[in-house]
Amino acid sequence: MLPRILIDTAKIPGGGELRLIQRGTEFSIMLGSNELMNSRLKGSEEALASLSCGKIQSRPQPRMLIGGLGMGFTLRAALAKLPADASVTVAEFVPSVVAWARGPMAHIFDGCLDDPRATVAVEDVADLIGDVRSHYDAILLDVDNGPDGLTHPDNDRLYSRKGLIAAREALRPGGILAVWSAAPDHAFKNRLIKANFEVEETVVRTNGERRGARHIIWIAKRPS
Repeated sequence: MLPRILIDTAKIPGGGELRLIQRGTEFSIMLGSNELMNSRLKGSEEALASLSCGKIQSRPQPRMLIGGLGMGFTLRAALAKLPADASVTVAEFVPSVVAWARGPMAHIFDGCLDDPRATVAVEDVADLIGDVRSHYDAILLDVDNGPDGLTHPDNDRLYSRKGLIAAREALRPGGILAVWSAAPDHAFKNRLIKANFEVEETVVRTNGERRGARHIIWIAKRPS
């Protein structure tokens, strides 16, 4: 049995603490007893990117905003599909998560942070959304545990009706808001619809097409 080694801890602005754990070659990020992410399980995070890129692939110079750096699986998958003239901004609220990406987990990120199309902003993604109008072709939210947040109560403002309207206004016409969730949330889907999005709900697996826990991705399109 391989031991679990505590690599580092990080205070979450506003309260709480993340822990970076290593077990052999495997990494996990924990909040209390909850495992927020694991380096072995990346299928649903990659699906968030691939489903989103498929919706904007015909757009010139696409602009993408990703909320949550995590272990970089969504960013890497997006960069693999987006064209050379794309730009991707990743908003990460916890500075230490960015340090982990360039430090003990650098091999997992595999140089994607150095891609000239990618920019990491140590900011709240809600602030970046609120600062612009008709700017992004896609906004991807892999923040917390989905609409039912665990790590930061202020994440609720992303998923409220007001937050969804702000996201819609930050998108170009026909742009998409893609939201990852650990579980179904019918109330949230209804809020998307009431915020004037055209909504698709997809069930994805954590470890590929047929294996692992089921997660939810909503693709919400701003009308053209």
